[in-house]
Amino acid sequence: MATLTLENVTKKFGKKVIAVNNFSLKVQNKEFLVLLGPSGCGKTTAMRMVAGLEEVTEGRIYISNKDITDLPPRKRNVSMIFQNYAVWPHMTVYDNIAYALKLKRMSKDKIDEIVNDVSKLTKINPLLERYPAQLSGGQQQRVAVARAIAVSPEVFLMDEPLSNLDAKLRVSMRTELKAIHDETNATTVFVTHDQSEAMSMADRIVIMKDGEVIQVGTPDDVYHHSASLFVADFIGTPPTNFLEVSIKSKNGNVRLANSHVDFILDPTTAAPLKRYSKQKLILGIRPENISLVSADKALLSAKCLVSEPQGSHQIIAIQLDDKILKIVAPPEPKFVAGDPVHIAFKHEKLRFFDPETTLAIDN
Repeated sequence: MATLTLENVTKKFGKKVIAVNNFSLKVQNKEFLVLLGPSGCGKTTAMRMVAGLEEVTEGRIYISNKDITDLPPRKRNVSMIFQNYAVWPHMTVYDNIAYALKLKRMSKDKIDEIVNDVSKLTKINPLLERYPAQLSGGQQQRVAVARAIAVSPEVFLMDEPLSNLDAKLRVSMRTELKAIHDETNATTVFVTHDQSEAMSMADRIVIMKDGEVIQVGTPDDVYHHSASLFVADFIGTPPTNFLEVSIKSKNGNVRLANSHVDFILDPTTAAPLKRYSKQKLILGIRPENISLVSADKALLSAKCLVSEPQGSHQIIAIQLDDKILKIVAPPEPKFVAGDPVHIAFKHEKLRFFDPETTLAIDN
């Protein structure tokens, strides 16, 4: 396979709309990279520029050491799998997969061999004589994947390929897609707005907002070491809880306080704040890093606003002024509205953000 490099790529529509702004990225050989972000952030536009379906306004795109910026799509040696499957309804599954191979003037025996191999890999070999109208959505998506694999591209591009499937099928298909990626030693770029999909599939995640790259890292990096308030809020279900607090240092101790909490940080947790000179910061704590404790050990006590049973756990919500704080707790004992909730924070899991820049405060 190959590497994919984007150097300072920008896409403008007209004079005012900048869909992708100064995008630079290198996708490693055999890597499964996910472009993640809300609708309209530019992730699909970035992928379409790689595929040659959108012209690049500024910057260059390379596959390995070959500049493909100005090449037509057919000469880029990439395969793209679309959200709507894009299989030809008048062709059988076999002919859908074989079509591009026939254009390459391969022998019938070679085409048969490739079609049989990729149909087995994608688990559609019993369906080769059927037409798309006779297939389920999941089966049609497998046809699209098989067709992409058949031409042995250097790079696979997948544009939200699972978004039209039901929830249960999406989970099983993302496992299959990652397994196919591993088996084919592919270099893959996958676009999604579903953060759970990204976390479960990616080697690295590129988080985008307003056409720009906000953070690049492994799933653990972006989850546990979010670079900004946006990332911390976007990644995770439920998302990170945020509290604005005042910060005071006295006798070597760092104290955080607002109208609901007042506590001293342990020295290790306080280390990133040594050079922070402002009087306020945003404290971030993920719901699973809040512990239920007895009343005498509580950092904060409040009444349960609502509890959401999830089987393996429950999500407890409490209200602090105009904010709702959520806690991921064991399934027992069950909480109901009005029950007292006593909580403490796991200090080593706290994250700190500058309220003005919204960036994480690190060493």
